[in-house]
Amino acid sequence: MLNDKIKNYLHLHLLVFIAGFTAILGELIIISAIPLVWFRMVFASSLMLIYIKFAKVKLSIRPKELVRLAIAGIIIALHWITFFGAIDESNISITLTMFSTGAFFASFIEPIFYKRRILWYEILFGVIVIIGVYVISRGELKYINGIILGITSAFLSSLFAVLNGTFIKKHQATVIAFYEFLSGVLFVSIFLLFSDKGFSRAFFNISLPDLGYLLILASICTTYAYIASIHVMRFLSPYTVVLTYNLEPVYGIIMAILLFPDKEHMGPNFYFGALIIIVTVLANGILKNIKTLKNRRLAKAVR
Repeated sequence: MLNDKIKNYLHLHLLVFIAGFTAILGELIIISAIPLVWFRMVFASSLMLIYIKFAKVKLSIRPKELVRLAIAGIIIALHWITFFGAIDESNISITLTMFSTGAFFASFIEPIFYKRRILWYEILFGVIVIIGVYVISRGELKYINGIILGITSAFLSSLFAVLNGTFIKKHQATVIAFYEFLSGVLFVSIFLLFSDKGFSRAFFNISLPDLGYLLILASICTTYAYIASIHVMRFLSPYTVVLTYNLEPVYGIIMAILLFPDKEHMGPNFYFGALIIIVTVLANGILKNIKTLKNRRLAKAVR
């Protein structure tokens, strides 16, 4: 029989696969990015509330902290809107490759929040990633809007992850997610009320296939994935989790090529640029792990 560590490692890869499958659903769902995100967050917050009531999790929180969670909720809503918007403007391969640049945005955002210096190799890897993006954009200029939206989505995702890293020290993850999803719904709702694409009859006229995909997106790819990732992190190191999640674009692009071969066929520049970015992201994770292990050994030696 498999031991707990191997089971959780396989579970982690399932979660990464689910994360990559989110982009597939974004391609399959016909409705545009903003309504898509509104329905996703409404369904996800409702499911999260059911879980909270079932697990008897307390929702009490200080108003000051609620404001911070609301800001994070707006950021994650904008991240999802730009992510699905990037798929609409380009394709899954472009979007996921641009999304993988988020690790390097985090390298520059983290020092601001955690008051540490920027490491030299983070700057070097950041430059290499920019080169990878440049190589892709030169060969795929027709997808420039998707490239811009994908990079914006990666930045917002990194900002959200760093903010959540500060919240998790004070609150339960499910409570954080619930208030973030709820505030995201409120933010998108206000936007829709003052836009031409408001809450009309057509807005709620969703086809059965789209409704089914939205339910999968909200339940499996959002609520389940969020709760399960927290469970996995109790048994695996943060390095293992972060490095494995860097495989999300790999899984997603492979699925996209298999499912949508015509739309996902790209030129050689894309694959060369994507290889540069993904290898650099993995190398960044490995170097960080080596540095962490060295620091731990030094700390033990001092003791």
